[in-house]
Amino acid sequence: MATITKVTPVSIATPAPDAEHSVSGLYAGEALQAGDACYIKSSDGKVYRSLAANDARNVVDGYVAGDVSSGDPCTLYYNIRFAYGSGLTPGSFVYLDDTTAGAINSATSTYGTVPVGRVIDAIRIDLVRSY
Repeated sequence: MATITKVTPVSIATPAPDAEHSVSGLYAGEALQAGDACYIKSSDGKVYRSLAANDARNVVDGYVAGDVSSGDPCTLYYNIRFAYGSGLTPGSFVYLDDTTAGAINSATSTYGTVPVGRVIDAIRIDLVRSY
């Protein structure tokens, strides 16, 4: 199992997503890094990093395109293409990581079994919600 290393900076490799592929008007509940898989926590409505675990963190509502400080406004994107890693295997799927919050992995884990993206080429991944 290999956590996919983020390219710095992570960038949206598609034209600016329209409102249909983004959720704005949200606030970060913790510090987020570009490319993090995130979920909206039901108890406070804020955005947190997702994790393949047996709890509410095991969902992806979208991904942040830039670093966001805790408490700052943020936008989640989904059904988009990100320049995300290097040396990726085209055609392979990616899953939530079970160790590092916000990360994606090239292999499944006990709770990370739903694909959240598909690798397009050595550096780009089409990312989706987990539902």
